[in-house]
Amino acid sequence: MKKLLSVFILTFVMSTNLQAQNAIAPYFSYGKGLGITSPDSLFMLNIRFRIQNRFAFATESLEDLDIKEVEARVRRLRLRFDGFIYNPKLTYVIQLSFSRGDMDFDDTGFPNVVRDAIVLYSVNEHFTIGLGQTKLPGNRQRVNSSGDLQLPDRSIVNSTFNVDRDFGLQFYYNNKIGFMTYVVRGAITSGEGRNVTKSDRGLAYTGRLELLPFGYFTNGGDYFEGDLSREPKPKVSVGLTYSDNENATRTGGQLGVFLPPGEQRDIETGMVDFLLKYNGWALASEYLNRSTIDPLILIDPIESDYAFIYKGHGFNLQGSYLFKNNLELVSRFSEVKPDMELADFTPYIKQYTIGTTKYMKGHRVKLQCDVTLEHRKWLSDIQPDSKNWQVRFQVEAGI
Repeated sequence: MKKLLSVFILTFVMSTNLQAQNAIAPYFSYGKGLGITSPDSLFMLNIRFRIQNRFAFATESLEDLDIKEVEARVRRLRLRFDGFIYNPKLTYVIQLSFSRGDMDFDDTGFPNVVRDAIVLYSVNEHFTIGLGQTKLPGNRQRVNSSGDLQLPDRSIVNSTFNVDRDFGLQFYYNNKIGFMTYVVRGAITSGEGRNVTKSDRGLAYTGRLELLPFGYFTNGGDYFEGDLSREPKPKVSVGLTYSDNENATRTGGQLGVFLPPGEQRDIETGMVDFLLKYNGWALASEYLNRSTIDPLILIDPIESDYAFIYKGHGFNLQGSYLFKNNLELVSRFSEVKPDMELADFTPYIKQYTIGTTKYMKGHRVKLQCDVTLEHRKWLSDIQPDSKNWQVRFQVEAGI
């Protein structure tokens, strides 16, 4: 009898302790990542990751199919944390990158791991303000996550002219005027790019206006490529962006190699983009133009070594259709054309791309492949024109 009573008491105590532990255990959720909420609901952490593994090659020329370059690497490996602190209106975003090609290593000389580190406060349902490092409100393809692309990577237009990430103050405002929905995004930032040790007196000013005449896209579809939501009615977004980076210390403003002391430049970039989605069809286009005074900078007078700020324009046109089995066909035309001041230093490039993507879990898990015909033409005839083939295959997996 005593033994039975002892077992009963021990079971009761263990059950009570277990209930107490469960009462203070955090709450887990599974949606876009793994969510952890504190028992008092004063803190929330969401964890996500993604991997892009890529194999690619380029031929020597259009006629000579010998392989000139091979790319076999982890293109991106990202870890992201987001959530709120003490108040759902006070949120944060942290994103880290771990692959060499994703760390800006070649230009900065150090492993640039931190991509995003920003704290945001939602004043109300229309207005949000934030301080920290994150993407600037640039061109359409840049504001889309690299994990939400239809093809293995963004276009040469984006890589040449985009304003990337920076540290500073950002704000976001959305509202309606009659039937028209509009979004205004702005930023005042250092202009030096990611993770710099110090900034100069020149700042960067970036503003973007988006007009959505038929209202919001389903599931935020204007911020991922392809019509995965199969919009039942046509949805359109028109974007206008302007960036003025004063006293820029790098060839691309927030990106590129660092300029010699005393050779800073003011860089202005204008962008216009258009997006249409309807019933599995998607059409996106953008035009970007960059201007500066004296784009050529002499680095080494003995070796006649120059650096340059890409002064010129680019155009990108991309169309796709998503079949009901979640197989998508994509085509893209891209061109970047330098100003004649740079005719001896960089070619006029055109790319014609066709590709396909198989979505197994939306943009989180997918297989991608594309083939590109690239045409390089030197406006100064300093070198002969050339054409080649490029092929890429990529696997993306994440949560």
